[in-house]
Amino acid sequence: MTDVTTISAATRAKVGTGGARAVRREGMVPAVVYGGKGEPEYVSIALRDFEKHYQTGRMLSTLFVLDIGGKKTRVIPREVQVDPVSDRPIHADFQRLVEGARIRLFIPVHFKNHGDSPGLKRGGVLNVVRHEVEFFCPSDHIPQFIEGDLGGMDIGDSMHISHFKLPQGLEPVIRNRDFTIATVAAPSSFAEVETAPTAAAEGEAAAATAEGAAAAAPAAGAPAAAGAAAPAAGGKAPAAAAPAAKAPAAKK
Repeated sequence: MTDVTTISAATRAKVGTGGARAVRREGMVPAVVYGGKGEPEYVSIALRDFEKHYQTGRMLSTLFVLDIGGKKTRVIPREVQVDPVSDRPIHADFQRLVEGARIRLFIPVHFKNHGDSPGLKRGGVLNVVRHEVEFFCPSDHIPQFIEGDLGGMDIGDSMHISHFKLPQGLEPVIRNRDFTIATVAAPSSFAEVETAPTAAAEGEAAAATAEGAAAAAPAAGAPAAAGAAAPAAGGKAPAAAAPAAKAPAAKK
């Protein structure tokens, strides 16, 4: 299950754009806590503490306890805004978690038994279609990840959500189909082996066609009919036609 980590926070009186900028100048991250039956609370968290959890890449699926001046509140991050240039956190939204509540969030997907996959042993490639899956789950039991077993998967096999053993209370948001999580694809060398003979055969066929066309075509400048141009065997070549005689000039 997801570990619950405590983060110290302080109440901030200044809200709005100006107040948020002032908090950032002090090395803090402005945040808001909402949900449940309480009113929204505006707090600030030390940037160094916030970044430590944000850089894990799992912050949006991790439970936290915000210690706001001694008052502890169970929350889960819902959104983290980052600076487009520095990529550092500049604002966060936290949702309060009341006992027995169901929440909607993305859970990471992990895989095990890579060495027991015949397809991967033969050089296949694991193609992960979904690195995270969105679930409805109890706020008290949020798993860190779901895990798929690659044992027995061969090239061309697919792993669907139904192949995962999900913890009790964890339900996929997508329920109308057994969607794909990962596949074992053939290596590129397989495709080259299959396409090489075809390419060679096509090349040979093209060469044969070209040779046949060259043999059928008459040589440049050759007469249309051989019999009309060549003399009969043992015969003489016909004499060239004599030039026409000039008419005598008229006497004056």
